[in-house]
Amino acid sequence: MAVPKRKTSPSKRNMRRSHDSIKSVNIIEDKESGEPRLSHRIDLSTGIYKGRQILKKKNKNDN
Repeated sequence: MAVPKRKTSPSKRNMRRSHDSIKSVNIIEDKESGEPRLSHRIDLSTGIYKGRQILKKKNKNDN
């Protein structure tokens, strides 16, 4: 069984953990509607992604 040869110093431990933090969400303003949305995601209200229509708009009376 593997065992550590030396004690890991707090500095080394913290440097190793520096990339483990939670990143903030990148929210942008939509060019068409001006609503906030996540970047690199389809706008579900319009169905547009990168200027192209990907999804059809849903009507309220459609099931």
